Amino acid sequence: MSARRAALQAKVAEHELDALLVSNLANVRWLTGFDGSNAAAVVGTQRLRFVTDFRYLTQSAEQLAPEWEREIETDLLKQVVTGLPAGPFKLGFDDAHLTVRQHAQLGKLLAEHGGDGIELLAAGGIVEALRAIKDPAEIDSIRAAAALADEAFEAVVGAGIVGRTERDVALDLEIAIRRRGAEGVSFAPIVAAGEHGALPHAMPRDVPIPNDTLVVIDWGAQLDGYASDCTRTVATGELDPRARAVYYTVLAAQEAALAALRPGPTGKEIDAVARAVIDQAGHAEHFGHGLGHGVGVEVHEGPRLSKTGDAPLAAGNVVTVEPGIYVPGAVGVRIEDLVVVTADGHEVLNGLSKALRNVG
Repeated sequence: MSARRAALQAKVAEHELDALLVSNLANVRWLTGFDGSNAAAVVGTQRLRFVTDFRYLTQSAEQLAPEWEREIETDLLKQVVTGLPAGPFKLGFDDAHLTVRQHAQLGKLLAEHGGDGIELLAAGGIVEALRAIKDPAEIDSIRAAAALADEAFEAVVGAGIVGRTERDVALDLEIAIRRRGAEGVSFAPIVAAGEHGALPHAMPRDVPIPNDTLVVIDWGAQLDGYASDCTRTVATGELDPRARAVYYTVLAAQEAALAALRPGPTGKEIDAVARAVIDQAGHAEHFGHGLGHGVGVEVHEGPRLSKTGDAPLAAGNVVTVEPGIYVPGAVGVRIEDLVVVTADGHEVLNGLSKALRNVG
């Protein structure tokens, strides 16, 4: 955590701020290790403050390093302001996470504090930019979450899914993930059979999974503060040749994108590699989402592999590569791997085969 704190302090200085208010809980956890439900941090170049409420008096003492000044107060923003100097002082805040109401409250508190000399400056994205590059310990945590999720999938799907409802299989996946030691799922599992798989974010239904169809299964584990994300599409018997062709088109697109994944290209360029394969197969209108996204403390974070992903990829990025084809009323296929960008290429973190699998 000390390296992250030092990196953030350097960014605070680089942005010519005296301190940065970190209020998003995912950012607080990444920065301090604290995993409670109510906290804020004020990161200055010389001073580190952490504010939480009485419920976390003991937990914060156990989880925070000694360099953090712990302050206990029910009204976090009030306490943040109380500890600020009179000014001149430039306080950055995350405009992507601080609500309009909280911003108004912060401004009012500063005025009451006599804070004419305190300048409140929008500084969103500073922590997220640092989070996008994972250190080796973070990569190991994500790898462990992916391995746990793989085991849960094998336990549930390997036991058979035909005749069971989509919802029942999704619930079993969640239970299997928790039983293996995860904090929970990183998102509600998706289980979608047949034409229901043509909905990219399908909600599992109380409908039995039939024979002779494709089933999209998208799931992930949250383990020790880090998420995983994976999708496999499996068959439950004989497939229509058109459905089989869709599967292998998606697989070809996914493998082409993986082959191009390395430091340097932008998210937009990697997205275009997969999209070209799907477009050439006549399914341009059936791939409407981006190719992938970053995964870490949160299951959706930067960088983005999409038509708008302008940032070059860098070693330490952990991203999903998940092309899909969704033909309304007919079939859906998505294949997704969780991948870390390395200095000389990439490493796939999950271990499940992508060969078309037939399950009972």
